[in-house]
Amino acid sequence: MARISVTQYTEKLFKVLIIGDPEVGKSSVILRYVNERFDENYKLSIGVDFALKTVDWDAKTMVRLQLWDIAGQERTRNMTRVYFKGAMGALVVFDITKSSTLEAASKWKHDLDSKVCLDSGHPIPAVLLANKCDMTGRDRDLVSSLDRFCKDNNFMGWFETSAKDNINIDEAGAFLVKQMMLCDTGQPTEEHRWDGIKVSQAPGESQSQSLCCWRPRF
Repeated sequence: MARISVTQYTEKLFKVLIIGDPEVGKSSVILRYVNERFDENYKLSIGVDFALKTVDWDAKTMVRLQLWDIAGQERTRNMTRVYFKGAMGALVVFDITKSSTLEAASKWKHDLDSKVCLDSGHPIPAVLLANKCDMTGRDRDLVSSLDRFCKDNNFMGWFETSAKDNINIDEAGAFLVKQMMLCDTGQPTEEHRWDGIKVSQAPGESQSQSLCCWRPRF
């Protein structure tokens, strides 16, 4: 009698935080990532919203993402310890046309690192999204500073994104899932090296443009 081969199928569940100041596009990023659409008339999030995303990671692995959209108002920040509990990854979003929201992103990251970590004690993987790259008024000096910003603030990497034009939303999500999967298997940094990642070009940039994601040394 022929032996029947049974393929083991694995499901992973990760809680992911989407954090940043008000009106940087957090809800729009989630809407694009989960529902593949954009709504000009979105309402400002109050408190916490939730969304679910399923990713067929490979032939044997399904990843379920529980996305927590944390409102950026000051009163919400007082509750972040409760909201952050159990998180395995984070997207920190800022508006690429407003430098003040990048400064705020460092405060959100510090708050994140002070309130949640991996079992190893290392920070949970966090990716910085320079959102609204479709808009005019992008500060090129600011963009050129993001490698150093990520290194100084212990981000896994960064992407220029646009929820409106669907630029790098899926790529950023896939990159974060990869980092969470590595941490889940005890390999958080893959040889602890710089990792240059080709991403879709931002408006006005040449086809050869490459944005790099910095990977920290733990």
